[in-house]
Amino acid sequence: MHGVMDAANRAVTLVRQLLVRQCPDGRIHDVQDDPRFQDRGIDLLWEQPGQPVLGVEVKGDRQGYRRGNYFFELLSNAEKDTPGCFLYSQADLFVYVFVDVGHVHVMQLKSVREWFLPRAQNYPLKSTKTRTGKIFYTTVGAIVPVREVLLAVPHAIETHQLARQPALA
Repeated sequence: MHGVMDAANRAVTLVRQLLVRQCPDGRIHDVQDDPRFQDRGIDLLWEQPGQPVLGVEVKGDRQGYRRGNYFFELLSNAEKDTPGCFLYSQADLFVYVFVDVGHVHVMQLKSVREWFLPRAQNYPLKSTKTRTGKIFYTTVGAIVPVREVLLAVPHAIETHQLARQPALA
């Protein structure tokens, strides 16, 4: 579980850096621990002067970049049949962070999800097991090549290379 949490924390750190760089006068609110936003699949709120507040879902991936794939989470907890964040998130932006290389992909979630859903059956599913204390749960996601998404919905994705983040001890 520590590896998963470390990746998530590093991903949020990178996203915060990117958002500050894009809008130095903006404000970022971390709502990861707020149940009102957990239920909506939103990790951060991003305020920019004169703009609507945007909800941001952050996904940290430790291995996907070298494989060239996104892992679009379809089931968060298969044992409890809990939908994955890619399906239920109400965020405006889905920010996918390849933490091992500091590569950040900012996606307009609605556009990417609308493209993906009719094609979901074309992509293989992969499951991962995560342990929290004594309990294990299974997460299931679609393995989707980054290149295909970038080609299909280029208007909905921005990519950024940030400095690599060292692993947290």
